[in-house]
Amino acid sequence: MSEETPLLVPFESYEENAVNIGTQQKSADMARFIDTVREDGLYLLNVNMTDSRIRSIAEFLNRYDSPRIMIVSARQYGQRPARKFAESIGANAAVGRFIPGSLTNPVLRSYVEPDILFVTDPAADQQALREAVNSGLPIVGIVDANNNLRNVDVALPANNKGRRSLALVYWLLAREVLKVRGATTDEDWAAAEDLEEWQSTF
Repeated sequence: MSEETPLLVPFESYEENAVNIGTQQKSADMARFIDTVREDGLYLLNVNMTDSRIRSIAEFLNRYDSPRIMIVSARQYGQRPARKFAESIGANAAVGRFIPGSLTNPVLRSYVEPDILFVTDPAADQQALREAVNSGLPIVGIVDANNNLRNVDVALPANNKGRRSLALVYWLLAREVLKVRGATTDEDWAAAEDLEEWQSTF
């Protein structure tokens, strides 16, 4: 990041919340997002790229009507932050088990017709991902060092398995989406939305 564009939160905040902690496997797709490898074999993600993607994805999401944005998270640690993110920006959320056919079968009560899908983890959210691909929807995904990007159109590199990491990423995304809309400031958001509230597992 250049000096003119400071990080959205201090570098230490990303580290303390383990946003940069990847996995011990690295996919070829994710090589460009890897910063370094720790002695224990963990791949560390590039925080500057994470930060930059949060900004650009916030602007990208604001091209869509909020109710037509679908946020999904099968992962337990992603469920509360994904739901709070959706509530904050006025989007739809499907957390926990994704009901097959929710994007493709109009007969189901769970059926929705989003314009874009946001997945917490392409691997854990495979069912929703497949249906979105079949429906021709653009897909944004939080992607870890071991993720495959084949069906992800816009990648947000970050630890998508950790409780604190997912909370911070979704918290920042919500703040940035609302800032693009002129609906909040950093100070107002921090006062209204305590990050720790986003970290609960239920």
